[in-house]
Amino acid sequence: MSMWWSLHLRREAASVPLARRFLLGTMETAGVDPDISYDLSVALSEACANAVEHGGRPGAGEAGDADPGQAVDERSVHTNEQYRVTAYLDGEKCRIEVADSGPGFPVRRTLRTAAHPSAGQPSDSHLPARQPSPGGVACAAPPGEPPSIMAESGRGLCLIEELADHVTFGNRPGRGAVVSFDKVLKWREGALLMVS
Repeated sequence: MSMWWSLHLRREAASVPLARRFLLGTMETAGVDPDISYDLSVALSEACANAVEHGGRPGAGEAGDADPGQAVDERSVHTNEQYRVTAYLDGEKCRIEVADSGPGFPVRRTLRTAAHPSAGQPSDSHLPARQPSPGGVACAAPPGEPPSIMAESGRGLCLIEELADHVTFGNRPGRGAVVSFDKVLKWREGALLMVS
């Protein structure tokens, strides 16, 4: 058995704990190991917070922000005010995707595509940086250095990379950014999804 759900949330701070609680409730009901659930919920919180802060198109704010006499595309305003969270759970893994309608990630930076090395590959603890992905982004720190612990922002994407098994940061042409991450699941004894 597998399951998926999708939430369309307003770009408001209150949506972040709502998405996190929804995910935790789903994981608890399905029987996912609490440590895995916690890691995924923290990664989801970071991705949602990023969408809330950066997920709107510049100049496409509230309808009341328009210049007098300027026509306002209500669909554009409505889309700009929300983001989407989708989660897929099956017997082996959970994939979460957070998509917004913002300007997307800058293309000029590199991306670490996974928090953990693949089987048979050496650990990257001694390497300066991981392989860049096409059009990807990176943490806010210089290559090979984690963001400063005192930095006010810039740690969220790195945290997602550390908590998930595979992470992709991408852009939808003209439609915003997408953060997608997977984690292999562990199950409690007698878990609902593992019974079938």
